[in-house]
Amino acid sequence: MESVTIIGIAGGSGSGKTTLARNIANHFGDKIAILRHDDYYKEHSDLPYEERNKLNYDHPDAFDTPLLIKHLDALRQGHPIDCPTYDYTQHNRSDKTRRIEPRAVILIEGILILSDPRVVERLDMKIYVDTDADVRIIRRIVRDTKKRGRSLESVISQYLDTVKPMHEAFVEPSKRLADIIIPEGGKNPVAYGMIIDKIEKTLSEQG
Repeated sequence: MESVTIIGIAGGSGSGKTTLARNIANHFGDKIAILRHDDYYKEHSDLPYEERNKLNYDHPDAFDTPLLIKHLDALRQGHPIDCPTYDYTQHNRSDKTRRIEPRAVILIEGILILSDPRVVERLDMKIYVDTDADVRIIRRIVRDTKKRGRSLESVISQYLDTVKPMHEAFVEPSKRLADIIIPEGGKNPVAYGMIIDKIEKTLSEQG
């Protein structure tokens, strides 16, 4: 492709970054492709479920970031990729992949998108979705118990053991690298409108 714009959307777990990415993609249709950093969790088929359940999934080392970088570079160069998919119910990478074709705009969203310099240097626009901790934990509880088959006890335990400390160590500090910080989560209509306008301008410049 002649020109590809890569946009990173970061923020704490339950901040609303996935909602923001989905809304942007719905607005622009097939001009945009979405990658989820969660799909690049490392595979742990060598470990039993009980051991996989104990892993720290909020630390940068939990991700296969070299594969993500390889895929971002391929998409920028106009090549399709076979993106891995992650099965939250099994705490492991699925055996299925998603074929993603290069698009004018590539969105990549995840909690640690702005914490790795190798990823940051490939982003043309860096967005951080900033939402209060109490809102994020409530959203996480609802999501994980209803959609991911988790018990309330396990969600709270994981939050206290790894999510909260990793957020404070890696996610929150990465906010300073953002070009745009969106308060009140991914449903902020003013910020959303500004991002849509910026992407439309970029697409227009790309022709």
